[in-house]
Amino acid sequence: MNSSLASLGQKALHELGDVFKQVEDDAADALIDAIIAARHIAVYGCGREGLAIKGFAMRLFHLGLDVHVVGDMTVPHFGQGDLLIVTAGTGHLNSGEAFIKAAREDGARIAVITSQPTLSTPKLADVLTIIPAQTMANDQNTKVAVLPMGSMFEIAETILFELIILRLRERLGETAETMRARHTNLE
Repeated sequence: MNSSLASLGQKALHELGDVFKQVEDDAADALIDAIIAARHIAVYGCGREGLAIKGFAMRLFHLGLDVHVVGDMTVPHFGQGDLLIVTAGTGHLNSGEAFIKAAREDGARIAVITSQPTLSTPKLADVLTIIPAQTMANDQNTKVAVLPMGSMFEIAETILFELIILRLRERLGETAETMRARHTNLE
């Protein structure tokens, strides 16, 4: 592949734009409603999706929400009134399903972000957000994204999380200043 960075970048941005034309506002709004209604929020994902959702957790914290990353020692008991958000782009995540079952057993709601809504993990969701982008589950099809493996999903998910933060900030009456005031000073 001898394409210029500008050419590859334009192709990737075009593909990303096509993904966002298919992301449903109603699904994003349902996730926003679930986040606002939650007493505690926990997030979980693996690999690069895990990095994206940890960034989302940080921004939720900056909005003043009670948010935790599954696996951290400070995650409280999850039950009634709580929300577990799992990213499972490929549609199946054994570890995510185990956490979903544990949280649901005690009454927590479950949100799943995926590109494969008919597979096992998304079927466990109370709130489902679909990002119709290539993951490793379909990176060998006839129409392959310019970015490798699951990068298109991971990047689209990161951007979707930031867009959700913008909507949440408005709904919660927060500002850039109130968010910045919650940013750590220990770095």
